[in-house]
Amino acid sequence: MIDTDQAVPVAAVAAPPAARSVNARLALLALAVGGFAIGTTEFAAMSLLPQFARGLGIDEPTAGHVISAYALGVVVGAPTIAVLAAKIERRVLLIGLMTFLGIANGLSALAPTYHLMLLARFLSGLPHGAYFGVGALVAASMVPREKRSRAVSRMMLGLTIATIAGVPLANGIGQWFGWRWGFGIVAIIAAATVLMLSKFAPVLRPAKDASPLGELAALRNGQVWLTLAIGAVGFGGIFCVYTYLASTLTEVTGVSSAFTPVAFALFGVGMTIGTLVCAKAADVALMPAAGITLLFGAAALALYAPATPHLWAILPVVVLIGCGGGLSTILQTRLMDVAEEAQTLAAALNHSAFNTANAIGPWLGGLAIAGGFGLPSTGWVGTALALGGFAIWALSWAIDRRRA
Repeated sequence: MIDTDQAVPVAAVAAPPAARSVNARLALLALAVGGFAIGTTEFAAMSLLPQFARGLGIDEPTAGHVISAYALGVVVGAPTIAVLAAKIERRVLLIGLMTFLGIANGLSALAPTYHLMLLARFLSGLPHGAYFGVGALVAASMVPREKRSRAVSRMMLGLTIATIAGVPLANGIGQWFGWRWGFGIVAIIAAATVLMLSKFAPVLRPAKDASPLGELAALRNGQVWLTLAIGAVGFGGIFCVYTYLASTLTEVTGVSSAFTPVAFALFGVGMTIGTLVCAKAADVALMPAAGITLLFGAAALALYAPATPHLWAILPVVVLIGCGGGLSTILQTRLMDVAEEAQTLAAALNHSAFNTANAIGPWLGGLAIAGGFGLPSTGWVGTALALGGFAIWALSWAIDRRRA
């Protein structure tokens, strides 16, 4: 039975099954397009790092702070918006978040100085976590419990497809017409998402007793913190490698910068495969799926440094590293299980955790590079982070088993 205060509107419940199926698919498509916009702006900034570093007159390690500014925006925005917006109807909230994203990316495209670019990227990150967190709850509300991970993965496919098509597109546009257009295209996609959400997204009212204090109750749960820590540490390795991939390809592998969009697209292929496979695995055995994904990611990252001198070797390794991105869907579902009544905050915090990883990974990678270990060393830093995430997962699972 569907609770209309928590799930889809009464009109949707009364519709025939086929109509409900179509409505759900269109709603998931709208959510995925928003994910595509967010994924494009998040990852395109990394792929355009050499171009906007030159354009703003800064070196690449300094430009890495622009990436970290976006991640900081996500970390700050996700819990703040989730708590303050506890009583806002979810479709209205999603539309507002996507409108803000479009405006912030327009500001990124127009930023004339490094410091204004830092501010614009921080603002761009604010709606990220809340959008995916609220979107995951909307997606899960439209399917039976045993299909939650797959519904969430369909929304997240927007992000993964962005790494296949959106990021190479933005990277290519940035190379052909200037890096500012790489951010401008995101503003256009965000505007299209607003229109789609207005038409297709279901009404999802928060619980009648929802409140900011109620959402903050999630922070008392140790398993919520452990799950967030798994993502914050374990996913950092992927961001560490991804941020410096363009520079590694041109300076170590020796390919033309015109080839880098191909490598980013292959990363996206791996991430899409990982998301689909991990979603199915999570619906069967959630915690084992998380542990296996972390170990797989560590192994793939360990192959990166030895592969960097050879194009034939680095491309399949990039695909394998991308497969580790399926961890996001697993942890999103895990948070739904452990957050109890504070679903919105916990779901949003998942993306704060991953963007903590987005800050930690590039920062540690930059330290290794600045320390003279070279661009390939980002693979070893990434391996250590993935194993750190696995250690936290092992602790979380041990606590679960002891309580069972």
